[in-house]
Amino acid sequence: MLALAAGASILSLALSGCSSAGSGQPKADAADATLVAYTGQAGDYQINFNPFSPSQIAGPGTIFEPLFYLNKAAKDAKPEPLLGTESSWNEDGTALSVTLREGVTWSDGEPFTADDVAFTFNLLKKHPALNSLGFKGEVKVVDNTHITFNFKDSAFVSGPDILTQAVIVPEHLWAKLNPETDVIEKPVGTGAYTLADFNPQAFTLKANPSYWGGEPELKNIRYLALSGNTAGADAIAQGTIDWQTGPIPDIQNVSTNFPDYAKLTVAQSQQVLATCANVKLGCTGAQTDPAVRRAIYLALDRTQLNTLAYENTAAPISPSFALPDTQSQWISQKVQPAVAPETADPQAAAALLEEAGWKKGADGIFAKAGKKLSLTIEVVTGWTDYITAIQTITEQAKAAGIQIQAAQSSWNEWTDKRTKGEFELAIDSLWQGPAPDPYYVYNYFFSSESTAKVGKTSGNNYSRYANDSVDKAINALKTIPFEDSTARQQQYDVIQQQIVADMPYIPVLTGGTTSVWNTAKFTGWPTAEDTYAFPAVWSRLDAAQVFKALKPVQG
Repeated sequence: MLALAAGASILSLALSGCSSAGSGQPKADAADATLVAYTGQAGDYQINFNPFSPSQIAGPGTIFEPLFYLNKAAKDAKPEPLLGTESSWNEDGTALSVTLREGVTWSDGEPFTADDVAFTFNLLKKHPALNSLGFKGEVKVVDNTHITFNFKDSAFVSGPDILTQAVIVPEHLWAKLNPETDVIEKPVGTGAYTLADFNPQAFTLKANPSYWGGEPELKNIRYLALSGNTAGADAIAQGTIDWQTGPIPDIQNVSTNFPDYAKLTVAQSQQVLATCANVKLGCTGAQTDPAVRRAIYLALDRTQLNTLAYENTAAPISPSFALPDTQSQWISQKVQPAVAPETADPQAAAALLEEAGWKKGADGIFAKAGKKLSLTIEVVTGWTDYITAIQTITEQAKAAGIQIQAAQSSWNEWTDKRTKGEFELAIDSLWQGPAPDPYYVYNYFFSSESTAKVGKTSGNNYSRYANDSVDKAINALKTIPFEDSTARQQQYDVIQQQIVADMPYIPVLTGGTTSVWNTAKFTGWPTAEDTYAFPAVWSRLDAAQVFKALKPVQG
């Protein structure tokens, strides 16, 4: 109750100057309409608009733009021009040429040129911790509006990452910064929004009047830090926030319970129990034993989890991490079963542990070398669906002789632990890349090029996983065109057999990402018929497209 009261108090302060659109209440004034968003941030914001930092709070998409936008919610999406207008490969895939938009300026008035693009990609190469895309090309500036990315080998599959995932920063400011450690308090970008104000409880982005695409009709975006999902759901009930991506009670009946709101669910984020897996890089704990990781996988009753924690919005997950609905053709025939079991098998889990030298004690919990098989899962305070999931997993694991408990912390603390490898288990999700192909998940989360020793900030591979066979297969995939399915499948067979055996990320479910938004105050939201962007407020590049499409309802 105290948390809810605190959340309501923050809301009342943050919403001055904008009106709720609850039943019978006035609509937004289009001239200064403010959309109030909640991303799931639990605890105060710490100012950081560095788009390359794992603890950034906003910026990509809204302030800093990539060259193109690709809608990962659409099966056959094509890149939409942003800072780039055209792109083309040479015949053998070793040169990607990009034409840049003319007349673009940074929000401080300086002109945007090809030099800024070259600077950004060279910055990524210079700082491997930031280079989660694994970019290794050479960048050649042809003139102010033309640039070429050159590669030693064919690199067709790197195109979507280069074109749509790397946001561009201004050389005239960033040449003086340390991109690994500096937080950006006054961000300068080319995007449709700029920073208006900041405090630890909320910050506001305002429409950029000099945006190359024209000043957006949505003039202000207010991001709130609340106490967690419960406070967010309460704010939806009160009509005091306009967009939340996360759970609310009876989520299947949003429009009935809250007539001013609608919902949209898309299943793409693969929920995992991530492990600090690599002893050589400094990981410690029972989770460094692959047998323990596989035993937890077998101990999960996913049907029960989906019901108790996710209101049956989640979907099956494959231990191969190819999406079962849209990427099933890439699941290796050697991965059996192809989809994670729906029910628990505690006997099989126990057999794995016994084979690995663990022995069950009188209390029913396994132990080895005098140490109990006891693990802690890190979770963000207020993430009620994840907390409920951990409570359920705790009971399921206990039946297999594994002791699990939760450790709750603020989003900032949780992020710091996760990226520095200072955890045993962490509940989180692996996200999809810019094209419907599992290569991107492998390149982001399983490549040893995207990790670091415990204590240092990693790239996306925060599990610290390293496997030479997997690295070689990932690098081979970078040179194989999407159309050569036979050659690509040979590499997927290698990767999938290894990651299923090693299981550095324990598959839970494919999360149903559900957004709830205010249709009485704003029009232009994605729909099931027109999902023009992945509908998640925390998916920043996608959210930026939504913000630009929204129009306030006239009061």
